[in-house]
Amino acid sequence: MLHDVWTVFWRDWIVLKRRLAKFIVSRMVAPLLYLVAFGWGLGRSISVSSGTYLDFLVPGILALNSMNISFNSVIPVHAERIYHKSLEEYLVAPIRPAAFVIGKVLAAVLRGLLSSAIILVLAYVFGAKLLLTPLFLLVLVLNCAIFAEIGFIAAMKIGTYEEMGQVNTYVLLPMSFLCGTFFSTGALPDLVRFFIELLPLTHTSLLLRSLAGGEAASVLSVGVLVLYALVCFWLANRAFSQLTR
Repeated sequence: MLHDVWTVFWRDWIVLKRRLAKFIVSRMVAPLLYLVAFGWGLGRSISVSSGTYLDFLVPGILALNSMNISFNSVIPVHAERIYHKSLEEYLVAPIRPAAFVIGKVLAAVLRGLLSSAIILVLAYVFGAKLLLTPLFLLVLVLNCAIFAEIGFIAAMKIGTYEEMGQVNTYVLLPMSFLCGTFFSTGALPDLVRFFIELLPLTHTSLLLRSLAGGEAASVLSVGVLVLYALVCFWLANRAFSQLTR
């Protein structure tokens, strides 16, 4: 099983390694814009309960960025299934379906973590003060895994490239702005906040912000992320296994 997972992961790592320089440069653009526009520009006129708005903002950017990178890193599986018809190579290969899913998810997690590391370096350059702990890293890994699994499910279920784009529009984009990335969810109306707090990115933003500020992590939020990761993996594995029947 581990050998199968490593085989799938290694293939994606080889592709990433060949494009690593371009990957790093391209992943610096959006965080720089966020940090300049919100951290230096808008942030100077916003006060938060503790620290600066930049310290408040960076964990939200990390949550948002790791979501987008991890989800989009799995999107090529959709093209392999629908357009290139190369997914059949994995279907006939002597590897377990679960190993393929885990390998793809781990490759997406790696991309998400590399992109997050770039953001952290830029944040420290901009003067942010964040406390990094093993639990902070675990929350980032869980967030990357959840949205990589969601991306995998979408890649297995959606029929056209245009419909994949709609997932970004109707699912990821609303979460990007509403799930506590740029402001506290406490400012939202009660009914809206109830639904927003059911979403995984809200709990990631909350946990990263608490841990970066040296506060205790919410056990409920950690439990929600773990539950999302397990359920999404089961759904992703089930969706891929159905192709082998």
